[in-house]
Amino acid sequence: MTGLRVGQGYDVHAFTSGDHVMLGGERVPHSHGVLAHSDGDVLLHAICDALLGAAGLGDIGMHFPDSDPRWRGADSRAFLRHVRLLLQDRGYRVVNVDATVIAERPRLGRHRDAMRTNIGSDLALDPEHVNVKATTTEGLGFVGRGEGLACQAIVLIEQTTGKKAP
Repeated sequence: MTGLRVGQGYDVHAFTSGDHVMLGGERVPHSHGVLAHSDGDVLLHAICDALLGAAGLGDIGMHFPDSDPRWRGADSRAFLRHVRLLLQDRGYRVVNVDATVIAERPRLGRHRDAMRTNIGSDLALDPEHVNVKATTTEGLGFVGRGEGLACQAIVLIEQTTGKKAP
């Protein structure tokens, strides 16, 4: 056994009134906001789920339930840092992150490097090991109709100590 584990995550949020979306810890100007209990950062939520899954630690809803008022409007970067510490306490480190934001709008090109830097910083990972892609659904489905956005993420973690996941 090599001590490598893979996890995948997915998140989706509907659009609502607003003037920006949070993606990768960046405030991205947009004609809508997202309907969410926290800041609704689908990119960070998907990465959190992927990391938790890789370590066998459940999902983001178990750790940061939307029924808990302390997470109302919360900065999702705090979620990501907390998840990294959970993994670290169990003897894991993040090797790499690959994520795809699925949205017709907003366009992410000029924000991508800042997102990679934020994610790398929060995971104690060189931004070169963080990849953020964007795609559309070519006008199909709820994303194509401009009703919301989604993200998929996959991560690789490595066991660095003898501690075992629960």
